[in-house]
Amino acid sequence: MSASYAAADCWTMTRRELAHWARQPVQVLVGLVFPVMMLVMFGYLVGGGRAVDGAYVDYLVPGMLTLTMVFGLEATMTAVAQDLNKGVIDRFRSMPMADGAVLVGRASADMLQSAVGLLLMTGVGYAMGWRADGGPGAFLGALGLLLLLRFAMLWIGIFLALVAGRAELVQAVQILVWPLGFLSNAFASPASMPDWLGAVVEWNPMSATATAVRELFGNPGGEPGHVTAAVVWPLLLLAVFFPLAVRKFGRLGK
Repeated sequence: MSASYAAADCWTMTRRELAHWARQPVQVLVGLVFPVMMLVMFGYLVGGGRAVDGAYVDYLVPGMLTLTMVFGLEATMTAVAQDLNKGVIDRFRSMPMADGAVLVGRASADMLQSAVGLLLMTGVGYAMGWRADGGPGAFLGALGLLLLLRFAMLWIGIFLALVAGRAELVQAVQILVWPLGFLSNAFASPASMPDWLGAVVEWNPMSATATAVRELFGNPGGEPGHVTAAVVWPLLLLAVFFPLAVRKFGRLGK
C-alpha cells in the first residue's frame, strides 16, 4: 500500500474520532476544563510555593501545563478498549486499509485536543498573572516539548489499553497516572522534599520536561541543560512503546 493511501486511511480514522467530539461535546469540555480547575485550585487555594523563588504562579503554570500532558489519557485508552470490545477494530482490520490507521487516527485526534488544551491553559495562566519571558521562539519550543511528552505518554496509554482489552481494566490501569503526575516537580521544588523523595522526583520524565519548559519560559525553577533530557526521555519512551503498541495491534485476533 502506497504512502498516500496510508495517509488517507489515517486521516479517515482521525475524522472518525473528530466526529465523536460533535456527538459527545460534554466529554470534550470536561477534558479541557478539568486541568483549568486544577490550575485555579492550586494557584489560589492550595499553592504556597515551597522552596520556590519568585511568584508561585510563574512556577506553577509550567508545571500544570506539563501535568496536563499526562492527565486525560484515560479517554483515549477507554476509546481503544471500547472499540476492541465492540468488534469495531476487527471490522476495520478486515477492510483494505493501512495497518495501524485506527491507532494513528485516535492518536492524531488526541494530539489535536491536547494542543487546544495547551492554548486554553496558557490563556488562563496569563489571566492569573503568569508571564512567559523567554521570547516567541522559546515559547514555541516549550509547547513543542510539552506535545512531545504527550505523544510519548499517549502511546504508552494505547499499548496498555490494547493489553487490558476491557474498559473496566483500563480504569484500574489509569490510576497509575496519578503517582507519575504528582511525584514530579509540577507543584513544588525537589529541594523542599526529603532527599530520597527528591531523587525520585528528579528522575521522573515529567520533571525533566517541566524544568526545561520553565527555562524556556524564563520562569522560576528552570535550569540550563534540561532541554536535552526533555527530548531524550520521550523519544526513549516512544522507542519502546510505539513498536509494542503496533505489534500488539497486529497480533489482535491471532
